[in-house]
Amino acid sequence: MYTEKVMDHFNNPRNIGIIEEPSVIIQVGDPDCGDTLLLSLKIKKEKIVDVKYKIYGCGAAVATSSIASEMAMGKTLNNALKITDDSIAKALGGLPEEKRHCSNLAASALRGAINEYRKSNLKKA
Repeated sequence: MYTEKVMDHFNNPRNIGIIEEPSVIIQVGDPDCGDTLLLSLKIKKEKIVDVKYKIYGCGAAVATSSIASEMAMGKTLNNALKITDDSIAKALGGLPEEKRHCSNLAASALRGAINEYRKSNLKKA
């Protein structure tokens, strides 16, 4: 059912935790399945320098959050916005159709965090 890469990220999730003094922190959830993702980013000069998350959800939610954190690390905000549910699923070697909503959670959290960061920094300027 799951690829070897999905199982690796589920069994050995990367970047778990919460950043102390993050640039932005956001929580998103999927009310249909109960998965919840808390994502924190440290951003310097429009670049993601640290990513941490806490996830409550199924194995696919853990794996997609883990790989999304790796995909976003070190990227400029504009490049991180290009990370989609499809690119997350592809990076994991695919997901069963009924678990695709898990990759949507990670991608939407990343987009939401970047948009919130930009919105809050516009207010400061």
